[in-house]
Amino acid sequence: MIFMKVKIDQEKCIGCGTCISIVPEIFKFNADNKAELVDGADLTEHKEKINQAKDACPVQAISVE
Repeated sequence: MIFMKVKIDQEKCIGCGTCISIVPEIFKFNADNKAELVDGADLTEHKEKINQAKDACPVQAISVE
């Protein structure tokens, strides 16, 4: 099994919602209207879309390991 680690830099995030529109199963808005991960989301199932969201982020706030 492949494990992924996805991080969102809250300092960089501008809350544009691009990641949420690409893969709402993984990303959601937090109380500060910035992106965060959905609790218990299956990262490996959505790997391709997570990478699309990372590439589409206008401020490069998403990192994937």
